[in-house]
Amino acid sequence: MNQQKLTERIRAQRSYLCVGLDTDPLLLPAHLKNKPDGVIEFNKAIIDSTLPYCVGYKINTAFYEAMGARGWEWMEETVRYIPEGYFKIADAKRGDIGNTSTQYARAFFENMNFDAITVSPYMGADSVRPFLEFKDKYTIVLALTSNCGAADFELQPSGDELLYERVLRTVSSWGTTDQLMFVTGATRPEAFQRIRTIVPDHFLLVPGVGFQGGSLAEVSRHGINAQVGLLVNASRAVLYASSDENFAMAAAEIAHQYQFEMSGYLD
Repeated sequence: MNQQKLTERIRAQRSYLCVGLDTDPLLLPAHLKNKPDGVIEFNKAIIDSTLPYCVGYKINTAFYEAMGARGWEWMEETVRYIPEGYFKIADAKRGDIGNTSTQYARAFFENMNFDAITVSPYMGADSVRPFLEFKDKYTIVLALTSNCGAADFELQPSGDELLYERVLRTVSSWGTTDQLMFVTGATRPEAFQRIRTIVPDHFLLVPGVGFQGGSLAEVSRHGINAQVGLLVNASRAVLYASSDENFAMAAAEIAHQYQFEMSGYLD
């Protein structure tokens, strides 16, 4: 999926919501916890109920890797279940020397048909470029994350700018807007104006709305560009809107609230 198709999808759906499928088996509703396939049953119900309100799904691979081989199978089954046309992100935060990054890219782009993968830029250009070689796939590079630890490195000076600004400026020269996105956290909405001066045309994947307290209004006000340019992720707020048997209906209600608000910002 390229930028044009993603933008068209967002405008048709009146939403730039990405639902995070960070499924924790310990947090499943009681009636699913003891089922052998409770995780996949939960995921499918969440997907079915939120399809009208989002444009994509982000799978945090750690939650599935922690469950061993069965978890990996559930992740693959979840990706296959997501309908064609919805943007599928592997939140894997990979990045290593070139030949290793190539294998990571093959695993998620070829074997599981994700549309995008999150990548750490810490090891530099040769750790990121192998991901860029795959046609119609996005590499989503960590820039300004939503966690407190962002202050340890990302917000430290690097010459006459902050490190995350240097990451944005440098990495954006490695590929096109059809290849690269950046992770920029909603918990620092004051940075979005600065971010847009550095990467005015790229899509931004924005975590931190919902449980982490980020403002959808502020992110949208400062982050939307001519191509919309935002994918706002919500995970726990949607997944665990209810712990009862009506969990899918509750998830749909929260996703609908996000979609309704986003629709207003697209006018």
